[in-house]
Amino acid sequence: MSDSQPVALMGAPGSPYTRKMLAVLRYRRIAYRFLLPTNPLVATMPPPKVSLLPTFYLPDETGAIQAVTDSTPLIRRFEKAHSGRSLIPADPALAFVDELIEDFADEWLTKAMFHYRWSYAPDIAKAAAMLPAWRGYSIPDADLAARGKAVSERQIGRLRYVGSNAVTGPVIEASYRRFLEAFEAHLRAQPYMLGSRPASCDFAVYGQLTQLADFDPTPMALTQQIAPRVAAWVGMMEDLSGLEPGEGDWISIDAPPPTLAAVLTEIGRVYPPVMLANAKAVMSSAAEVETTVDGQAWTQQPFPYQAKCLGWLRDARGKLSDADRKRADAVLEPSGCLALFA
Repeated sequence: MSDSQPVALMGAPGSPYTRKMLAVLRYRRIAYRFLLPTNPLVATMPPPKVSLLPTFYLPDETGAIQAVTDSTPLIRRFEKAHSGRSLIPADPALAFVDELIEDFADEWLTKAMFHYRWSYAPDIAKAAAMLPAWRGYSIPDADLAARGKAVSERQIGRLRYVGSNAVTGPVIEASYRRFLEAFEAHLRAQPYMLGSRPASCDFAVYGQLTQLADFDPTPMALTQQIAPRVAAWVGMMEDLSGLEPGEGDWISIDAPPPTLAAVLTEIGRVYPPVMLANAKAVMSSAAEVETTVDGQAWTQQPFPYQAKCLGWLRDARGKLSDADRKRADAVLEPSGCLALFA
């Protein structure tokens, strides 16, 4: 893939992962072509194995175009293909912390996004009205309404994969509030999660917050009320093409700011029990994930992809040198995050 060729991707504004990757491309100053699902060019492209947004159309090792959909590996692929303005800290220990926070955002904060969007009447109504319009709005009102009804019914039915139900809903909402409070405090001290330049984890958090803080009515009102810096940060993150980062802009993993500890503590409080129980359920072909999160019962349908995510995190930690692993563990141990690797 040449640095001079625009990257083609298909997505929609209501997709947090689309917003994550568009912001990555802008910051990295990687030329791209953004295709809405209605673009005729999409029909000429190879279909992805799993229909997810965004879908990138990239050459494989033979030069043939293939559809690629997973945002985290895509960020690492672009790191190798395009030089400068890296999202991955040079310090391997700090890079591992970055990867852990990115995974939390992609796989836990998205629970809050799905929960709020498809559990509250005003949020359901807005999503049902607008999400199908992004796939083509020059159609009769009745057709658009029918599409909205189909979208909402399908997504509400998928809440079982997210783990959102009457019992777990309060756990998800309490976690989102605590994350907002911790991140708001962190932003008082520095502009990004790991320093004065954005890391891949910032874009993962941003992607989910484009919906939670800037689209869905219920979490948007909460975010603006208790975390105005976070709400403003979402708008700023959309286009960081003018930022000029330096290597000295990363924090030191050996002396991290105290406010990062609160963010990691929230991750360690809720993320390990769900990820571990889900991996166990997937391995044993269990019909249901059962665990306890924050003292409350948690049940959901097993999610094989998140079992893979846990495996990838464990592999990444295993590849660290002994010295770098000890440095990363020193930051993660007080938070409870090391339970992921027990």
